Amino acid sequence: MNIAEIKTLVLSIPEVSDWPEMAAIFERQVDLSNKVWEMPYRACRAVGGDETLAAPSAAALLCLCCSLLLVDDMLDQDPRGAHLHLGEAKTANISFAFQSAAFRLLSDTAIDAERKAKVMTRFAGMALTTAYGQELDSRNLPGQENYWKVLRAKNCSYFGTGLFAGAIFGNSEVEIAEKLYQFGALTGEATQIQDDISDALEKPANPDWKLNRNNLLLLYAQTADHPDRERFQALRSGTEDPEKLKAAQEILVRCGALSYGAYLLNQRCQASLKILEETPLTDQKPLRELVIKHIRPLAELLESLGIPVPDEIRVY
Repeated sequence: MNIAEIKTLVLSIPEVSDWPEMAAIFERQVDLSNKVWEMPYRACRAVGGDETLAAPSAAALLCLCCSLLLVDDMLDQDPRGAHLHLGEAKTANISFAFQSAAFRLLSDTAIDAERKAKVMTRFAGMALTTAYGQELDSRNLPGQENYWKVLRAKNCSYFGTGLFAGAIFGNSEVEIAEKLYQFGALTGEATQIQDDISDALEKPANPDWKLNRNNLLLLYAQTADHPDRERFQALRSGTEDPEKLKAAQEILVRCGALSYGAYLLNQRCQASLKILEETPLTDQKPLRELVIKHIRPLAELLESLGIPVPDEIRVY
């Protein structure tokens, strides 16, 4: 996996190289620890393909990530968002430019037209689906049904497309690429569930508390039938106070919200491992590492809180 190659691909696009703000945003995203650009490389290696062919799809995926994050920061009123110093109009235009750059990169890929068309079609679907997911998310619709609808529109399509593209560019059969798409969709769900667990237990209070966002754990604590539900609802609006936050987070553990999130995360991880076992791959390791990335922190968190760790994840 070569991040330098990805940088070269994106920054050599004339419009990007002539647009300092766009280039700077891209450079910052590359340096973040969430290495979404690795997905096509991992899939390409898993199917035994030439990893150099995965670079354009990895670069395109990263460009779409930049596009989504710029809009997401505006919708979330993130105090770190680029729109606060660039202005919303310029930020929206740069977001659109990143999406266009992704398709430029894919169209310039040196593979046969049929495979290129399959990947571009999947990327186009993902761009539309994630935009729809952003719109749903901005409405902050209540309830678990809406929570899963938003998650699957945003995360599942994104992760699934990255793995699908890497497999196709790695010259795999379409059936195998579809299996990796399913694996990626589960990875997207697992990633969001893990983020929700971390955000709910973060100190000081994560913005999810104040903005009344559909964080899975907070949603459970507000809607499930448990003795502390009314107290939790009263505490939620005042979690800027460390003592109120502590009390609210203790309820998350006591009422079963954390256990519920842990159960769902483990469920997704085990389903992902099952797909790997059923799919003929040259090398499972690059994808198995994505599952372990979620399992180990979950086990460590449960142990730190004195919650029994399921036997199936102890081995990881």
